[in-house]
Amino acid sequence: MSSVKIVVANKSNKQALEDWEELLESIRSATPVDDNETIEDAAKRKQWLEKAGNEEEWFKYYFVKFCFCDSAAFHRKSTKKFINAKRIYQRRAWARGLSKSTRRMMEVLYLMFVKKVRINALLISKNEGNAIRLLAPYRAVLEANPRIIKDYGTQQRVGKWAEEEFITRGKCSFRGVGMGQNPRGAKLDELRVNVLIFDDADDDEVCRNSDRLQQNWEWVEKSAIPTVDISADYWIAFDNNIIAEDSLAVRAAEYATDVELVNIRDENGVSSWKEKNSEKDIDDILNSMSYESSQSEYFNNPTTSGKTFEDIYFEKCPPLSKFHFIINYADPSTSNNDKPTAKSKALNSCKVLVSIGYLPATNKFYVLKGWCDHKSNDEFVNWLYEGRDFVGDKTQLYTYIENNTLQNPFYEQVLMPIVFAKGKEKGGVLMVTPDTTQKPDKWFRIEGTLQPLNKMGLLVFNIDEKDNPHMKRIVAQFKNAKPTSKLLDAPDATQGGVKIIQNKIAVFASGGIETIARPSNSKRY
Repeated sequence: MSSVKIVVANKSNKQALEDWEELLESIRSATPVDDNETIEDAAKRKQWLEKAGNEEEWFKYYFVKFCFCDSAAFHRKSTKKFINAKRIYQRRAWARGLSKSTRRMMEVLYLMFVKKVRINALLISKNEGNAIRLLAPYRAVLEANPRIIKDYGTQQRVGKWAEEEFITRGKCSFRGVGMGQNPRGAKLDELRVNVLIFDDADDDEVCRNSDRLQQNWEWVEKSAIPTVDISADYWIAFDNNIIAEDSLAVRAAEYATDVELVNIRDENGVSSWKEKNSEKDIDDILNSMSYESSQSEYFNNPTTSGKTFEDIYFEKCPPLSKFHFIINYADPSTSNNDKPTAKSKALNSCKVLVSIGYLPATNKFYVLKGWCDHKSNDEFVNWLYEGRDFVGDKTQLYTYIENNTLQNPFYEQVLMPIVFAKGKEKGGVLMVTPDTTQKPDKWFRIEGTLQPLNKMGLLVFNIDEKDNPHMKRIVAQFKNAKPTSKLLDAPDATQGGVKIIQNKIAVFASGGIETIARPSNSKRY
């Protein structure tokens, strides 16, 4: 057996070797073979597993250690695109915990064993040690998996079996290199690289340095990608969640032929991989870290502090009875302006509800309570009723939902039926007013309306809600707000509520009576 390098910091050669043997043994014990199986039965089983459409069954049979739960729909869809392609450049920005590396390994070995592709794979990571660590499961499976050995023969080749590069008896090659290392000379006889995998290639420190990031990107384009044969079949994969606003993963999306982005929760606020990650699992991990970190690791939305709202003011708010009225302003995040582009595939928006009051005596706008998260429409409507209960009969409540021309069908056809259905359960239907105001650019209205108030200390947040996870998310969006921010839904909803209050104040001050035009609607409830 070949020697094992020290891949993990502070590990001795002895410890590294023991860890390797433990990995091999775990694979052996997880994939036992049936010694009583006849040659005919084995052939039928193998033929059925290799049948087109049975890819998941093939994975489950040969990779028991890694397939400990059913795959998700996005896994299956992505896999079909990759293994059925003749040429593909696939960028997977899947959140942590969604099995980017393991899934890719199973697909590459499927190409090798089932599709009979002679593989010359180059796996690239942010450094050599990381590349070797990510390549280790490939070597371990090929070396120790009894089911692979029984059905496809012994793979380990004496003298060509090192951890940084190994060649199977069938002359398939696997090599791991770090970012910036020389990938040339990766030919295997006449075969150039045909599987090029970038896995965990982005580095936080590099992404903070534009010169180093550009240097790495030039290496990707000028040194790594040209290792493939332009006239042959090839599979290029870039697997990295988005850790910075500018990163290798972001740049790869501009050139990839298949761009995927999957967050830990989908656009409806539910687990993207419910077969593995329960809602409680997700809540527990998100509650254990800051909003900024969770957005980067689990929602492909890296945040950096902005300068528009550097200081956030928390105060003890007056009792609700002191306010003439409260505005509950909700944003269902369904505008096409916030929908993913064809290239980004990003799910950028979250749902928001903010309760805002204004007190003439202090001239301050108070963000009294808030709800902010990636949630389902059903949960969003629950927030509306929670907001109603929060105000109760302490003062007059006005509930608005943003409903511009891009949102209107959703508002009428989806949200309002839920509002009315829940009203029957909650002791009366909530009266909701659609905000149909045609608004200017989101950033300009946020900056123009709220930044002056914030600068003068006239926009304050309820200190009693400071530790509420929803309020933390709202405040984080304010602190990170800048023109390029993906998540501006909380500042945007706050601006909508403040603007309505300002308009009401102007009407009251003039002694006029506010009127709202009621558009005709044959489907009005």
